[in-house]
Order: sequence, then C-alpha cells, then structure tokens
Amino acid sequence: MMKRKTSASSSEDVAYLNGRFVPARQASVQVFDTGFVLGVTVAEQIRTFRGQLFRLDTHLRRLGRSLQIVQVTPAWDMAELAQAAAELVSRNRARLHSEDDLGLSIFVTPGPYATMTQAIPPDIPFGPTVCMHTYPLPFRLWVDSYQRGQSLVVSPIRQVPVECWPAELKCRSRMHYYLADLHARRVQPSARALLLDLDNHVLEASTANVIIFRRSEGIVSPPQEKIIPGVSVGVIEELARELGIGFHHRDLTVDDVRHADEVMLCSTSPCVWPVTELDGRPIGDGNRGEICGHLLEAWSQMVGLDIVAQAARFSRR
Repeated sequence: MMKRKTSASSSEDVAYLNGRFVPARQASVQVFDTGFVLGVTVAEQIRTFRGQLFRLDTHLRRLGRSLQIVQVTPAWDMAELAQAAAELVSRNRARLHSEDDLGLSIFVTPGPYATMTQAIPPDIPFGPTVCMHTYPLPFRLWVDSYQRGQSLVVSPIRQVPVECWPAELKCRSRMHYYLADLHARRVQPSARALLLDLDNHVLEASTANVIIFRRSEGIVSPPQEKIIPGVSVGVIEELARELGIGFHHRDLTVDDVRHADEVMLCSTSPCVWPVTELDGRPIGDGNRGEICGHLLEAWSQMVGLDIVAQAARFSRR
C-alpha cells in the first residue's frame, strides 16, 4: 500500500478563511457564528482526480444557488473562490503521494448571530464566514463497498419536506441523516439509511443519491425537483448516454428498489458503488451488477485513473 508523503520539514496544511490562507489549525467557526448557533451553513464537497478539482464550476454554481436561497452574499465572488480553491489544493496536495487525491470542503455561513452581538469581540467583523479546507480522501471507508456493496435499511426518519426548505438547498442542517443512520446501524451495524418522503417515495440515502437499474427501462433516479441536484447523478446520466443505457427520472417506491436488477449510490468522492442488500434481503443476486461495473469503468476512463484501484492502493494510511 502506498503511503502519504511525510517529512519533518514538510509545511503545515493551510485553509482559506475569509479571503486569507491560514494554517489549517486556525480555521475555525466562532461559537457566536450563525452557522454554529442555528446550523445555517451551505456547503459543497468536491474531490480531485490526479490533483484536479472535479466539476468545480458545477459545484460552485450549486453553491451560488444555495446562497441565493439563504440570502447570503459573501465578499468574494465565485471566480475568486475558484482561484483560491485551486491554490489551496495545489499547496496541500504537495504533501501527498503523487497518485493520491484530496477532498475539498467549502462552507459559508451568514456570520455572527445578531442576538449575541454583545458577546462578539470588536475585532471580529460582521459579514458571512467563508471557509475552505482539504483532507486526504478516506479510501478505507469505500474500498470494500466497490466490490461487496452497501447495505441499506429503510428508515422511519423522513427526508426534510420541501415545505421546510427547498430540495435543491445544499446545506449542513443534517440531523435527519444522523438520526436515520443511527436507526440503520441499530438494525445492521454496516448499513446506511434509505430515506423516504412523506408519501413513502424513495428520495436518497444519507449523504448519497440513489439510482436503480431495470432492464426494462434503464437507469432511474427520483424526480429532480424532489432531490438535491447531485453532481454525480449528472455524471451518471452523461456516462449512461455514452454507454447506450437509458436514463430518466420518476418516483420510486421501496418495492422498486427491492426488486430492481441493480441499485447504486452515487456521491462526489466515492463516485458510484453498488447496493447489494436492502433490509437484510439481497438486491439481485447480492453481488455488484454489470451496469455498476460499466459505470465505474467509464468514470475511471473519464478522469484518467482507476477509481477502485486507487481506493485499494491508499486504503491503509
């Protein structure tokens, strides 16, 4: 297994905080920040392939839409954030093995919470908090799932309805994910939660989009207006088109998932991986399906590296 580069003289990782690059250990949110007090934080997770940020523009457009929804306007525009993100990755990736990759987290809060004004030191400026930081990708969490697959458990915890906030809002108010996964792990320690809406339609897994494959209709994703506009779902649609596989959106029931030929999860960093079990019962024959394998191979070709092999190579660090 390859290891990350380390040396006594290597410099500390840096982060981006409100227009400045600072040592990563100094990147923090104040206890009186609205993101901490109320959980009002919009965020994006991005990863690199061969050191290059994947679909950065798409992620930043989604971030911009989330900021519009919560009516927060940072002092730095998206072009400046894109430039800073590239520089941040370049600085921190220099400390990794040349074939390793990073995750990039971007988050924005409205800044200090007005109710706590008297507690805010005079040297703390009002205005949005903007932060970016990187981390080595946790391949150890994914490597087995590419082959053996993920188990899902239908959760009694429901997805937040659109009457609370728009489905397109990418935010960190995720107590429902946390509670849903607690339930799933009580049922089966290795499982993740499958979340439904109030009408019992399948929407997503915790922190991942759900897609199914049926030979009679191709790849199916829940309706776009009901889910976060997943960057990875968009990639899957592109790859399906190239592979000659049908792709469309419609409402999905738990039975649709249970009786699908294949079920997959997709998310920015792991990309796409199979679901092989739902509520303790196998999906298909209980193994990774052919379509998932084709999608992983096509995604690997697109980014110029073997996604599964990279995860295996760096899974022990």
